[in-house]
Amino acid sequence: MDSTTNSQRRPFSIKLWPPSESTRQVLVQRLTNNLTSNSIFTQKYGALNKEEAEENAKKIEDIAFNTANEQYDREPDGDGGAAVQLYAKECSKLLLEVLKRGPAAKEEEELASDKDTSSETFFDISKDQRAFIEAEEAENLLRPLKEPGNCYTKICFSNRSFGLGAARVAEPILVSLKDQLKEADLSDFIAGRPEAEALEVMNIFSAALEGSVLKSLNLSNNALGEKGVRAFGALLKSQSCLEELYLMNNGISEEAARAVCELIPSTEKLKVLHFHNNMTGDEGALAISEVVRRSPVLEDFRCSSTRVGSEGGVALSEALESCTNLKKLDLRDNMLGVEAGVTLSKALPKHVDLVEIYLSYLNLEDEGAIAVANALKESAPSLEVLEMAGNDITADAAPSIAACIAAKQHLIKLNLAENELKDEGTIQVSNALEEGHTLLKEVDMSTNFIRRAGARHLAQVVIQKSGFMLLKINGNIISDDGIDEVKAIFKKSPDMLGSLDENDPEGGDDDEESGEGEANEDELESKMKNLEVSQEE
Repeated sequence: MDSTTNSQRRPFSIKLWPPSESTRQVLVQRLTNNLTSNSIFTQKYGALNKEEAEENAKKIEDIAFNTANEQYDREPDGDGGAAVQLYAKECSKLLLEVLKRGPAAKEEEELASDKDTSSETFFDISKDQRAFIEAEEAENLLRPLKEPGNCYTKICFSNRSFGLGAARVAEPILVSLKDQLKEADLSDFIAGRPEAEALEVMNIFSAALEGSVLKSLNLSNNALGEKGVRAFGALLKSQSCLEELYLMNNGISEEAARAVCELIPSTEKLKVLHFHNNMTGDEGALAISEVVRRSPVLEDFRCSSTRVGSEGGVALSEALESCTNLKKLDLRDNMLGVEAGVTLSKALPKHVDLVEIYLSYLNLEDEGAIAVANALKESAPSLEVLEMAGNDITADAAPSIAACIAAKQHLIKLNLAENELKDEGTIQVSNALEEGHTLLKEVDMSTNFIRRAGARHLAQVVIQKSGFMLLKINGNIISDDGIDEVKAIFKKSPDMLGSLDENDPEGGDDDEESGEGEANEDELESKMKNLEVSQEE
């Protein structure tokens, strides 16, 4: 494979997320200063003392970091730029809330607004630094759970590695709580433990919680494998009301996937199944497809980065036909190929409630992309997120994709990066976005061999959207004059234009150097800017 072409398709990029610990500490200090120093807000509402300001600053930063990190987890292929923006936005919002609340606020008041994190119902030990815990520390940490008459319905033991002694301390406590627990987060709770100890810890927790009636169970970020899955067998087999199951980054192989299928007897109420970043492969996907097939009310299915190929992709796609309530589908970063893409297109008409679909890096090519686009055009009227990056899609597929986009008037985010749409395809996509699309906030057309005409036309369309936030067109072959034109279009809102540092103005054909390239671009734009996108077959 030509290394130059490869570098054009997947350019080097700097990861902006997560921030370093020192960066987070600097932000906490700045927040503390804002809460204690003289300003319009502190003059009106009062300044906090240093101790209270530091406490609130840490809470603000922690909540903002977790909110942004959740977004980054949802978009693992991004550079983290969106997470950084959200991090800053949340910090500003929460800082203003604390300033307006003024000094002498009650310590137990929570800053989080939309989740029930009341200390009376949610017990969480994940906020401090990641650490091993043994029996003595477990006694201290878990003491609130032993208080008579407590109302805890949700526990989070994530980010702490339980040794055998700590697990034995937790065992009777969990037994006493299991009749009232509704949610259990046991993600990342055996990190760094020897296999034998980790398996025994998992067996202890599983037995202690066996028979509980959980709505949500999170076992992510534990090196389970088949042995680990079976260690949780008693707990899994006893669950008949699960609505959410998270098995992300668990090292789940083909055998482990079969164990999951075997040990979960009832998924009739399952609404969320996340199975990200495992080594499942095609055979494992066949087992997971059985779980999906038995989950008729599934609303959110994530099976990204699981090494699934064509056979497994076909099985999953066929199983999804039974999930008529699906709202969010994420199959990113699997080599499904054309056949699985076509099979998926046959399931999509059943998903009328679909709001978000992530199909990037699936090797769909034009045939698979056209099949999916045509199916989506006739279904999912409320679609808000459409991602099909990195699928070797060319301008030949652009008419179908454009017709699909034109029909999606609720679209908020569109990602077609790392394809080969060029100017011809980009202008057709731009035309599809021109009418309506008042909710559009983000478009990513990076690395599509786009020149001046395509970039200019796309910029002229999205700048007209009142709520638009970000256009990404980096990694293309836009001339220097074209870059200047795009920047001029965004002159009043430069933050809405993503970085252009990886654009290669010399990446086009030799005729562009003689001026013929840009003349041809202008002619192409002139011919295509009034092209109507048909929503009919």
